[in-house]
Amino acid sequence: MPPGGGAGLRPYSARAYRLGVGMRRGAAIAACVLVLSGCSHPAPRRDATVTISPESGDQAVRPDAPVAVRVRDGRFRTVSLTDGSRSLDGRTSADGTVWWPRWALAPGRSYRLTAVVTGADGRVSTAHSTFRTRRVARTVATTIMAPEEGATVGVGMPIMLRFAAPVQNRVAVERSLELRTSVPVVGAWHWFSATDVVYRPRTYWPAHTQVRLLAHLSGVRLTRAAYGAQDVALGFGVGDAHVTVASARDHHQVVRINGRRARRMPISMGKGGRLAYTTTSGVHLTMEKAHHVVMDSASVGCPPGCPDHYRHDVYFAVRISDSGEYEHSAPWSVADQGSRNVSHGCINLGPRDARWFYRHTQPGDVVEVTGTRRRLAPGNGWGFWQLTWPEWLAASHLATSSGQGLLTPPNPAGESAAW
Repeated sequence: MPPGGGAGLRPYSARAYRLGVGMRRGAAIAACVLVLSGCSHPAPRRDATVTISPESGDQAVRPDAPVAVRVRDGRFRTVSLTDGSRSLDGRTSADGTVWWPRWALAPGRSYRLTAVVTGADGRVSTAHSTFRTRRVARTVATTIMAPEEGATVGVGMPIMLRFAAPVQNRVAVERSLELRTSVPVVGAWHWFSATDVVYRPRTYWPAHTQVRLLAHLSGVRLTRAAYGAQDVALGFGVGDAHVTVASARDHHQVVRINGRRARRMPISMGKGGRLAYTTTSGVHLTMEKAHHVVMDSASVGCPPGCPDHYRHDVYFAVRISDSGEYEHSAPWSVADQGSRNVSHGCINLGPRDARWFYRHTQPGDVVEVTGTRRRLAPGNGWGFWQLTWPEWLAASHLATSSGQGLLTPPNPAGESAAW
């Protein structure tokens, strides 16, 4: 026992010493951590930054100039673009940081763009811009060729638009054609020329579908120098499904309404000999009807003096092509109907059957003709169903489409589509 040692006192063991030192060091480290923790501060939360293009006070911009709102360190609560009388639809990017108008802006109009955002700090702020679009020197008008507003149509009915001048920027046009339907429909636009574009579904319209076309063409840049003159709209309804199958071989046609057989009729088709006197095979659509039509062979190249010249007054006439083909009453050939083909290309019916067919026909009803060697051309009347779906898409720039507007924000150059 060391000097001065008292009873009961023992020296530290080496193990105990090490543990004691370790405990003191741990306590010191813990204290240090507590001190450091107490002295730290969270990173500051920044205000939202909003950028609007064009800015207020900018000179008048082109109708197709880039218009967008961008937010950093925040998110949009609301964005509105108005021209004083209406609000314009817009899109927001997937990450929620960019908003842009869905459709082109009209020329020569004032707009106010307002964005309300919530910053990362939770504060709400508002940014806005007031600007004006330029007037344009050249515009191109658009006409809806068919169907008519408010019409009840058949299941084969196309939608046909015609531009007053050739269109170069066809992608932008297709994106601007918004189609709303009461049931889902897959369809596409097909350019038959630089001025004519037609929409049809992949298969016949479902019966009783309600359709509305909103063509947002005002301000769309159609060529390098010309813009769309105006927006146009169209609403129509699809009626019962009327599908007629007419056979040149068994000399009868059967009409089905909504899939059910409604009537079977004896008929007589084109007698042939000349191509003009051969009824065309394929999917026709009923284009128009008239109680009385004068049919003159001069229209198919056989004027007075021609051996086969004719001029007839016909009744209950339903036109199915542009090459002179009708379904009509032909009391003079009743004996031939159901047994042989004697017409100059039309489908001859007995008076009672012709009256029934006339009364039940809607524009755009389907008449499928079979059994002849002459094929209906897709551009003959409304022979659009003669094209297969891949063939139809070959002249469409967006494939299937119901009107998409600008899918991405306009780029800084203001070009929304390739030329």
